[in-house]
Parts: sequence; C-alpha cells; structure tokens
Amino acid sequence: MSEETKKGFRMPSSYTVLIIIIAVMAALTWIIPAGQYDVNKEGNLIAGTYKEVASNPQGIWDVLMAPIRAMLGHEPTKAAIDVSFFILMVGGFLGVVNETGTLDVGIASIVKKYKGREKMLIVILMPLFALGGTTYGMGEETMAFYPLLVPVMMAVGFDSITAVAIILLGSQIGCLASTLNPFATVIASDTAGVPTADGIVLRLIFWFVMVAMSTYFVYRYADKIQKDPTKSLVYSQREEDLKHFNVTDNDDAPSVLSKKQKHVLYLFIATFVIMVASFIPWTDLHIDLFENFNSWLTGLPVIGKIIGSSTGALGTWYFPEGAMLFAFMGILIGIVYGLKEDKIISAFMNGAADLLSVALIVAIARGIQVIMNDGMITATILHWGEQGLKGLSSQLFIILTYIFYLPMSFLIPSSSGLASATMGIMAPLGEFVNVKGSLIITAYQSASGVLNLVAPTSGIVMGALALGRISLGTWWKFIGKLIVAIIVVSILLLLLGTFIPAIG
Repeated sequence: MSEETKKGFRMPSSYTVLIIIIAVMAALTWIIPAGQYDVNKEGNLIAGTYKEVASNPQGIWDVLMAPIRAMLGHEPTKAAIDVSFFILMVGGFLGVVNETGTLDVGIASIVKKYKGREKMLIVILMPLFALGGTTYGMGEETMAFYPLLVPVMMAVGFDSITAVAIILLGSQIGCLASTLNPFATVIASDTAGVPTADGIVLRLIFWFVMVAMSTYFVYRYADKIQKDPTKSLVYSQREEDLKHFNVTDNDDAPSVLSKKQKHVLYLFIATFVIMVASFIPWTDLHIDLFENFNSWLTGLPVIGKIIGSSTGALGTWYFPEGAMLFAFMGILIGIVYGLKEDKIISAFMNGAADLLSVALIVAIARGIQVIMNDGMITATILHWGEQGLKGLSSQLFIILTYIFYLPMSFLIPSSSGLASATMGIMAPLGEFVNVKGSLIITAYQSASGVLNLVAPTSGIVMGALALGRISLGTWWKFIGKLIVAIIVVSILLLLLGTFIPAIG
C-alpha cells in the first residue's frame, strides 16, 4: 500500500483550489454565453440592461496568466499589488513587534495580575484577542501565546482546551465579527466597491453578541473542569500534558513590561488607531476635521514643503498609505526598542515572509475575476442571478448568501482570498434584491469566521490544536454546540440587517 493511500485523501491547498476554480471558469467561458451590462457614471451595473455579445473563450495561456494579470492590474479587475504589498508590510510590522516580546509580556502580566481569580482571565483575555481579530485579523501571530497560556491554565486546574479556546476562539470570533479588519472587511469592501465604514453598526452588534456568547461558553466549561477535572475532554492525557508542558507556577515568567516595551506598546496601539482613523471616510460622515487639519499643515510655508504637499488627510488613505504606515511604524518600533539595524531588517523580513502566502493568494483569487471578465461571462452569471432572484425576498437572499459562504470558506479558508474571489459577484447580485453590499460583506465574514474555527484546511486551527496537543475530533466535540448557536444567531442578526437597512 502506498504512503499516499495510508494517509488517505488530503484536502488540496488554497492555491490549488483557486487554480482549479480558475481552470473551471476558463472552461465555462466556452459554454456560457458572453454578455455585458450598461454601467452608470459611478461604474455600477444597471439592472435590466444585459445583452449578449460575441464570445471570448479563455485558453491555457489565459489560465496561467490570470494571477499575473490580477496582481499587476487588468481592466476591469483592480490590481492586487497594492493589497498584497499592504499585507506584506503588516507582516513586517508584526515581525518587529514580536521581536521585542512586548505582546508576550503583556499577556503574562495579565495572567499574574489575576492569579487566584483565574476564570476572570477568560473574561479579560477573550475580548482582547477578539479585539485583535476584529481590527487587524489576528491569526497566525497567536501561535506565540499558546506555549505561555496552556501551562498557566493547566496549573490553575483548567485544561489545554480552555487555553486553546481562549486564544483560538477569542481571536477568530473577532475575525468573524470584523469591523475594520484589513484582511477581511477592507479587502471585501474594496472588491465590492463600498465604503469600509458601511455596515459597521451591525458588525459592532455582531462583535458584542458573539464575544459574549463564546466567553460564556468557555467560562462554563472552565468552571466545570475546575470543579471536576474528570469532566475534561482531554482528561485521559492530562498527566502526559503536565509533563509535556512542564507545568509550574510560572512565578519566574517575565510579566512586567520594561520601559522600552511600554513605548513599543504605545506605538503598537497608535498604529492601529491611525489605521482605523485613516480608513474611515470622514468627509462622507460630514466630519471635516482631518481634511481641514491636513490642508492647514501642508499649507504652512516651510513645514508644509518638508512634510510633503501631497500628504493625504486621515479618511482618504488606502492600501498604499496603509502600507507606508505599517512599514514606517515597524522600523520606528525597532529603533525605539533599541534593536540593531540588521535585527530590525531580519525581523521585518521574517514577519513579511509569514504573510507572503496571504499576499499571493489575493492575486491568485482575483485571477478568477480576470478569467470571468475576459471571457465576458461575469455579466451573464449576474444576469441569471438577476432573473432567478426576481420576487425573492431580501431575507431569503441573505440567508442563502450566508449558506453559500459556508462551503466556500472550507475550500478557501483565507478570508482575503475568499473576499477577492467572490465579492465582485455577490455584491452586485444583492443590489438586484435591495440587499446592501455591506450586509453581504457581513454575511461573508460571519460564515468565513465559523469555518475558521473548525476547518482542517485552516492553518490557524491546525496549528493551535497541534500546540495544545488536541485532536481535531476532540475540538469538534468541544465546540460543536457553540458552532450551531453561532450559525443560528448569525442568521438572525443578518435578518435584522435586512429589516433595519440603516444598521446593515
């Protein structure tokens, strides 16, 4: 029997799945009639204006070139290079921050502060990780926290599942309820052609509801384990885990931020505050403070020239400016902490390398749109959707959208890749039944977030379980009921968004 047979079927990587989808779409350009819609001045499709045109079937060369064309820009598909470079700069920034150890010590200080009130750690830490998820898509960088938190949770009477749930469930619930996550909300909004701030009220409701649900779920489990350790789903391996994690009281673990680390923490927080402020379209909200300040600053006789007259006001920034922010702040943090130049560069490069796969997958995913647009079948598929959705209520449409994204999130666990691959189609479909693009983005995020808690195709899930010495089946058994509850509540909140469009 071959090694492959022994191992059984393995789900192909996201890259392979996306290339297969590109090839399938190319084949469909030979079958599906070509067509196009009229567009308005803003470039949006005008419903009811579809007409068939001469076909333009795509071949092998087009399949191979699709990701390249997507990365560099191929009308009407937006170039992915600005998004990909932004992702790399975020990775470099996080690499330098992790090199300082600030985040590790910050978590350790919280653990020490709440010694004797350990269950309160769940109430404190899970919202913190969820905050990281909702703002900047905290994911792979959580891997550094498991070796720190698992021994602590076990030492106070909990188990490894409790620790893994605090980090994994906390961070990914935050991603599920993303508000301004650049890897989900911002990319999806960019692809759908809607302002990032649209729908933020409903997403905040999502965040508070989902964080409360998941925190209560983990709190109850931890309380049960503390009272009766045999109730643990991994009790049979507890002795082995105690030895493996070298469980101690952790009194010697560094838990106080140094003066330099405090400065790093301030800069870290400031970076994301600036990013959030820069991506919100303040002028659309009739707030001219940043625009006026920028005009005053750049208009100063000498200082304005030194700073640069082309400086953009907060609220007008996009991926290029965001990339600049993270690159600059990453270097600044390294200098403030006192890292040598070569260490700053190596940490930055290693951090960027960690997110290289995410940066590349954006281009590959957008290659699907390149093939569909060049083959001129996008408009035809939208036309079929337009015809099929006639008479369909907004409520049924948003439910079907959520259900659609569940299997898609399994095949493409990358939130940025999934958004790039599908949002250009789903957002226009929603317009035909009066469902806002922002609500479709919320549906995509919530469905993707659910799968990123359980999917074996997710590196974040599998990495976390490996670090916690938890089997996938055990994790599914632990989280199964919560997943059902999350799906039900998500659908109810999405329905709320259709009944109250102002919040969606």
